[in-house]
Amino acid sequence: MKYRFFAFILFLLSLSICMSCKDGTINWDRIVVDTQNLLKELEEGIENDFSKPSKDPLHSGNSISKFKNYTLVSWNIQHMGRSKTEEDIQNMAQILKDFDIVAIQEVVAKDPAGAQAVARLADALNRTGAAWDYQVSNSTISPSVYISERYAFLWKTSKVDIQHRAFLDKEREDLFYREPFIARFREKKTKKLFYIANYHSRKHSDRPQEEIIHLIDYSERWGSPYVLIAGDFNVTENDKVWIPFYNKGFQSALKNTKTTLKQKCNDAIYLNHSIDNIFYTPRVKRHQAQAIDFVETCENLQAARSISDHLPIFIEFSLE
Repeated sequence: MKYRFFAFILFLLSLSICMSCKDGTINWDRIVVDTQNLLKELEEGIENDFSKPSKDPLHSGNSISKFKNYTLVSWNIQHMGRSKTEEDIQNMAQILKDFDIVAIQEVVAKDPAGAQAVARLADALNRTGAAWDYQVSNSTISPSVYISERYAFLWKTSKVDIQHRAFLDKEREDLFYREPFIARFREKKTKKLFYIANYHSRKHSDRPQEEIIHLIDYSERWGSPYVLIAGDFNVTENDKVWIPFYNKGFQSALKNTKTTLKQKCNDAIYLNHSIDNIFYTPRVKRHQAQAIDFVETCENLQAARSISDHLPIFIEFSLE
């Protein structure tokens, strides 16, 4: 009904224009048709705007405007491959463009379309005003081809460099369903080196704790006090498996933050499990972290799920 107010204003405007015609004749049929058409276009335009996920990751519900430090996004992009349309890719780029490093899980491994989708995303990000580069992992060594995936890193070249090629943790591939993808980055300003482990655990019913525990010595293995482990862990940060990590000084970026999307809204709630997170060593300083809710309303849920059934999450951090 609220849009009919605008239609009434358009009606009066059309009437005023017609009454100023040379012969003073008012074509009532024409005015009615024009007003109806304008009303239809207005309502359809508004409906189309709300049928898509928000393209602004820093929407009105967030207080973030710009970052003073480095930012890392972790995102399980469901079936990142040929199923992603150009519109999906453009929406992803708009969500990610303000951040520095992106770690993606669940890149399709069965055919080249997974790596190609990452390249399409990198191209879209390069069109947003900053230069981006990327690397895609080989397929993980998994118990089944249906479990195997690829990972990807994308980063702004003005903020960080990647040192050599990122690598899958081959030394422990037998311990993981999908062995982590490790990258060593260098800050452009300080030249400090830090590691990011990109990881997607086995599903919850397969006891992911049995492989998560093998992430605990990454700081010692890579000889660095700056380690971030980002991904989909299929357990919350409150699971007992993390107690030894916390005892060593690790912290979780998010706490009690739901990050997965339901199939349908129930009582206007579309978020489900708190399983995506970023864990970091003591000398990594967290400034802020949160999930990026690109859904925002139940009306957007199905369109959002065409991109992923997970929200991206991010941490703003510095190295002490």
